[in-house]
Amino acid sequence: MKKKLIKDTTEHFEKQFQHQPEALFLSPGRINIIGEHVDYNDGFVLPAAINKYICFAVSTNETGACMLIAKDLNDTYKFHINDTLVPVDKMWVNYILGVLDQLKSKGFPKKGFNIVFSSTIPMGAGLSSSAALECGFGYAMNKLFDLDLSKEDIAKIGQHSEHTFVGVKCGIMDQFATVFGKKKKVIRLDCTTLEYDYHNADFKNYSLLLLDSHVKHTHLTSGYNVRRKEVEEGMVFIKSTFPKVNSFRDCTEEQLLSIKDTLGPILYKRCHFVVSEIQRVLDAVQALEASDYQKLGQLMNATHDGLSEDYEVSCPELDFLVATVRKEPNVIGARMMGGGFGGCSINLVEKGTEKELISKVTEAYRSAFGIELSAYRIKISKGTAEFKNKLN
Repeated sequence: MKKKLIKDTTEHFEKQFQHQPEALFLSPGRINIIGEHVDYNDGFVLPAAINKYICFAVSTNETGACMLIAKDLNDTYKFHINDTLVPVDKMWVNYILGVLDQLKSKGFPKKGFNIVFSSTIPMGAGLSSSAALECGFGYAMNKLFDLDLSKEDIAKIGQHSEHTFVGVKCGIMDQFATVFGKKKKVIRLDCTTLEYDYHNADFKNYSLLLLDSHVKHTHLTSGYNVRRKEVEEGMVFIKSTFPKVNSFRDCTEEQLLSIKDTLGPILYKRCHFVVSEIQRVLDAVQALEASDYQKLGQLMNATHDGLSEDYEVSCPELDFLVATVRKEPNVIGARMMGGGFGGCSINLVEKGTEKELISKVTEAYRSAFGIELSAYRIKISKGTAEFKNKLN
C-alpha cells in the first residue's frame, strides 16, 4: 500500500507539472496505546506512529508561485510566497498555511514550491491526519530550504498551526508522535515538559487492530470542555486538603478516596479516572518492557472501563464494539481510543485471527446499529521522513 501511495502521488505530480518532483516525504498517522485525557492533566501518554501515511511530492521554483494539490480531494490552492497569509474557507489549506506563516516569520526563503499530496490515513478515524499534514509539510520545507529546524520545532509549529489557522486548541501528542515515531517503538511522552523516551513495542504473536465505528457524536467539543472544567474543580479541592499535591501525578487513589464525600460523585469519578490512567501508562511501559502482553491487555481494558464509566466520554457504538470483541478468546485487550464520543477502538489480537474477528464484529455491528464497520490492521512505524528509495 505504501509503494502504491508513493507511485500514485509521484505520477499525479508528473502529470500536473510535467517533471519529476525534487523530493518525496512520508508523514504517518498515529495511535495512542494508552493514556487518554491525561495530556491536559500533567500525565503521560504512550503514542506511536503507524504505517498509514500522507505522501508529499514536492519541488521548488524561482517564480515565487505556490501550488498545493490535494489529490484525494481533487482540489487545488494557489498563492504567491510573498502574499500575506490568513485562514481561508478550505480547511485542508489552513493546516498548511498555518505552518507556512510561522516559517515565513523565521526567514523563509523567497522561493515558490509545488506540492501534491495523497493519503492512506482514514479521515475522521482519530488517527491524526491533520498532524501528519502539518508536520509532513513542515518537514518537507525544512529539508528543501535548509531551515535548520529540529524535530521538536516541527512538532510545535504543527501544533501552533492548528491553534491559530484552524482554531483547534489541541495538545502536542499527535504532532510529537508523527515526527518522533520509531519502528516497533512507543513513545512515553510527558506532555508538560516534552521529556520522552522510547520503549519496545514488538508485539510478537499479537497485532494491533483498529475498528472504526464511523460515528462522531457532537458531544466531542462540549464534552471535552466540560471534562476539563470538572477536573480543574476537583484539583482545587484536592490541593486545599493536600497542599503538597501539585498535580494529578502527585495524587494517590487513597487521597481521593479520603475526600470522596467532599468531591461529590461526579468530580470524584472524573479525578479517579485521571489518577488511575496516569498510573496505567507507567504500568503499561513496564508491561511492554517485560513483553507481558496479557498485562498490557488488562490495562487497555481498564482504561476503556474508566473512560466509559468514570470519565463518561464513550458512546453506545464504542461500548458495543469493545464488549463484542472482549467475548473472543483471541482478543487480550480492547478500548476506545481518542477524545471519545466516536472514532476507533484499538484492539490487541492474536495474529492470524484478525480476519475471522473482523467478519464476526462487522456483522454484529451492522445488526445492532445499521452501520458498516471499517477495520485497519496497523504496524508501528517510523516518523516523518524523506523517502529516498527508488520504486521498481
